[in-house]
Amino acid sequence: MSVEPHRGEGRSLPDLVVHALRETSELLRTELRMVRTELSDKVAQIEAGAGSLAAGAICLLVALFVLSQALVVAVGELIGDAWAALLVGLVIAAIGVALLLKGRKDLQPDRLMPERTSRQLGKDTELVKEQGR
Repeated sequence: MSVEPHRGEGRSLPDLVVHALRETSELLRTELRMVRTELSDKVAQIEAGAGSLAAGAICLLVALFVLSQALVVAVGELIGDAWAALLVGLVIAAIGVALLLKGRKDLQPDRLMPERTSRQLGKDTELVKEQGR
């Protein structure tokens, strides 16, 4: 926003209205630029969360195959090789669950709120109210 030096007490009402409209217009343009920037950041956050969800789902699918194979081998032979496959399957499942939980947390609505813009709009509203007095 531009700040003009005070030109004296003799400014007319139309001049003041034009000045206020110009300042409001500049404020809105600035706020819109800030909203665009912050929303771009949030889109990147959504993409990262979606990637974590997809990776977690893939890990869980692999875990299902490994655990199924481990169960078949364990029941069929009751030897050490089966328990090794079971252990690998459990580790992959744990990784998948961790990725899914992280992705779900990243995509919670309260984490996607454009906080900076919201704070700035609140400050601007207060400023406009104070100047209107």
